[in-house]
Amino acid sequence: MGLKKNPKLMSKKVFIKTFGCQMNEYDSNRIYESISKIGYKKTEICDEANCYILNTCHIRDKAKEKVYHEIGRIKKKFKFKQKPVVVVAGCVAQAENNEIIKREPYIDIVIGPQSYHKINDTILNHLKEKKKEEQTEFDTILKFNYFDKIRNDNSKVSTFLTIQEGCDKFCKFCVVPYTRGPEYSRSFHKIIDEAKQLIKNGSKEITLLGQNVNAYLYEEENNSFRLSDLIMELEEIPELKRIRYTTSHPLDMTDDLIKCYEKSRKLVPFVHLPIQSGSNKVLKLMNRNHTVEYYLSVYERLKKINPKIEFSSDFIIAYPGETEKDFEETMKLVKKIKFINSYSFIFSPRPGTAAFNLELINNNIAKKRLKLIQNELFNNQSLKNKMTENKLVNVLVENKINNQNKYFGRTEHMTAVIFDGQKNIEGKIVPVLITSSNQNNLFGVVKLKKNIKAA
Repeated sequence: MGLKKNPKLMSKKVFIKTFGCQMNEYDSNRIYESISKIGYKKTEICDEANCYILNTCHIRDKAKEKVYHEIGRIKKKFKFKQKPVVVVAGCVAQAENNEIIKREPYIDIVIGPQSYHKINDTILNHLKEKKKEEQTEFDTILKFNYFDKIRNDNSKVSTFLTIQEGCDKFCKFCVVPYTRGPEYSRSFHKIIDEAKQLIKNGSKEITLLGQNVNAYLYEEENNSFRLSDLIMELEEIPELKRIRYTTSHPLDMTDDLIKCYEKSRKLVPFVHLPIQSGSNKVLKLMNRNHTVEYYLSVYERLKKINPKIEFSSDFIIAYPGETEKDFEETMKLVKKIKFINSYSFIFSPRPGTAAFNLELINNNIAKKRLKLIQNELFNNQSLKNKMTENKLVNVLVENKINNQNKYFGRTEHMTAVIFDGQKNIEGKIVPVLITSSNQNNLFGVVKLKKNIKAA
């Protein structure tokens, strides 16, 4: 698979720019681990790169245009320098493949997310033959078999670990089944092996990733393993302090997974569970196959287990067919649950999806609805942050902020915290007294006083 190092490439540098979700961040890390085997070293200075990789996302509107805009920036940076090998990877590459190269000849290689195991050979072949390369086959099994042989050297305190890819739900607005393919679950034992390597590297928190992560199901011989089994296996590793997972589908919040919130001490009390709409009519139009009532039943079950569990979600606003009444139902849901944070976007049709040709709602109406729901979501977020002021929160310290005597970390609920603290606390969970807050962040100082009320 092209793993033998080439002496001619040992001085080569690669710059990787990542768009989109956490899985793309994980993929970018694994891409680098692969191409390092053929001599590439990572650089944070983009204009000194010999290879420029754009790892793209196709979920949001104008994703393709962002690629062309970035290529324009690269052209300017390298106008008076030797052109780097330009690689477009990820979901835009998968969805647009040959069209991208035809429209923008500056691009050398297009490679989809299920072909990353071919990236070394593809780069080497391009350098040798000086021709355009396109790799967009769905080879998920081969990809994971390949990367299972390459050690994951990510040494961050909080790391991502992909356990599942693809989706079989076919929501009418979503490109994932077409860019990532059908659901595929990695080997249970390989996941645990990779987790142990990450923990050995210094990881204290692992986020298990999948397009539909709670659909994880790995079967071998007479055994089957679900997400709950992964969580409880990771629970037994002493050095690991926190476990997260994302992104979930409401229909796959199974009893065994819900019970993990009773049994696990390390699974954080935070659930990202996209609902997309608070209207049953709209959910049906989207082909979500769950109801608002079902979603609320999951919410109530988890809150009964632990009232401190917080929820975040995703909302698509102005989906074709959404009336004012439908939107009001979504607002009602938001006010009921009071999500700790959420993502909301105006519907944007994605080529190849069932909703692509549907009649769009007037843009002014759509913008008005988006503003209303975001105001409510942001107010909820700000209020929850405000409620932590003058209280202690447990923060996993991820890093020291450059050129400042301050640290960055996150609470169990994923809220960012910037605070003053002692030296050498990276990787530790410390009590931080919150002194102030805004919509997105908490601010404070490490405190050990017992008379301060805990959040």
